[in-house]
Amino acid sequence: MSTKMDFITEDTKKCLTKMSLPLIVAMFLNMAYNLVDSIWIGNLLGETAMAALTTSTPIILILTSIAMGATNGISILLSQAIGAKEHKKIESLISTSFLVSVIFSLIITGTIELLLPSILKILNTPAETYSMAYNYLSIYLLGYIAVYLYCYFTAVLRSFGNTIFQAIAMLVCTLLNAILDPIFINMIGFKGAAIATLISQSTCLIFMLIYLWQKKLFSFHLSLFDRKEIYPLIQKAVPSIVQQSIPAISTSFLTAIVSGYGVTAIAAYGITGKLETILFYPAMALNMVITTIVGQCVGAKRYDRAKDYLKCAMLYGSGILIVLSVLVVVFARQLSDVFISSVGVGNIVANYFLIVGIGYVLNTITNCFLGAINGLGKPSKSMLLMVFYYMIVRMPLAYIFSILGFGLEGIWVGVLISHIVASLAASVSANKLLVCLENQGA
Repeated sequence: MSTKMDFITEDTKKCLTKMSLPLIVAMFLNMAYNLVDSIWIGNLLGETAMAALTTSTPIILILTSIAMGATNGISILLSQAIGAKEHKKIESLISTSFLVSVIFSLIITGTIELLLPSILKILNTPAETYSMAYNYLSIYLLGYIAVYLYCYFTAVLRSFGNTIFQAIAMLVCTLLNAILDPIFINMIGFKGAAIATLISQSTCLIFMLIYLWQKKLFSFHLSLFDRKEIYPLIQKAVPSIVQQSIPAISTSFLTAIVSGYGVTAIAAYGITGKLETILFYPAMALNMVITTIVGQCVGAKRYDRAKDYLKCAMLYGSGILIVLSVLVVVFARQLSDVFISSVGVGNIVANYFLIVGIGYVLNTITNCFLGAINGLGKPSKSMLLMVFYYMIVRMPLAYIFSILGFGLEGIWVGVLISHIVASLAASVSANKLLVCLENQGA
């Protein structure tokens, strides 16, 4: 398979736009996909069901983060090989990583199914939502291999410069889920939403497999499996998994704290999480795109181009997030009412975004930098930064402010401070990175 874009010689802005826009569209479709569940559950089943979905969400986020992190680690190695035009290594990486992905996703599925009761207890799941959350997650896990392999194939396509099909696949999945959700919820109740998700995710994977088979973009040959490639894959994948999972772990931790403030608070926090995707997904898309582009630039020894792409991504990302953040802050109550018409829930949601709002612009800058570090083949450094932002700053501050009696507002302030600290640390690190790139490119 050949990339449709030449990141080394073509115009920086055009290449970044061509890569970023389809991925951002795919991310927003994924957001719509998740919002559909919440909207139908909130409107058809009420506040307790929304609280059960909120309890389930951190586990789903962690599982998705594992899939995205591991496959992003694959993308780092594959992008660098593509940039260096090492065709034999490209074929070997694809065949080896596919087999490893299938085995790993099955192990994760079985492990979480066995540990699910204990995990829900650790998350401080209220008794009134425990059985609903358990039933939802046990069904969701049946389709995890489809989620994992979808992330795998999109990472491989992205490494070659193809992000368009990810948007198409997500469109099909989102439309199908929107149709199936109300049907199964009315027939079965809360579990129906999980069944609709399972069917739509599996259909999305089948749709992608058909596309790959018809286009013959790349092939898998067991004869090309190379055990020597497993260790480099693990070396890149593990830090990427940790990096992607840390925000989800943080969300799980904060959900457990918020659970102490009652069902209304849990439901409201669940809605903030859904609305946050509007502000997080562009940053995540830019992170993935910069990882791929910088990876190819590094493979081609063009560090000057990597620097140009990083600067351009930071500029574009900041502009987009300023507009989106203002819209979400201004219309937070109205957006909350789409899920549940509740004054109490709406007030909590509005206060959250009023306090945290500016943090999403800073988060985008941070993600651009992390993507560049990943593309350089050093995801362990990004991982350490993520550990610092979330586990050393955000989680302790949120807990301390809560027990000191500052309530939910104290938790939200802890979140804001972590965004500020992250952007400051990223700015310092980014300057060092840019100097390093200039020296290497000179």
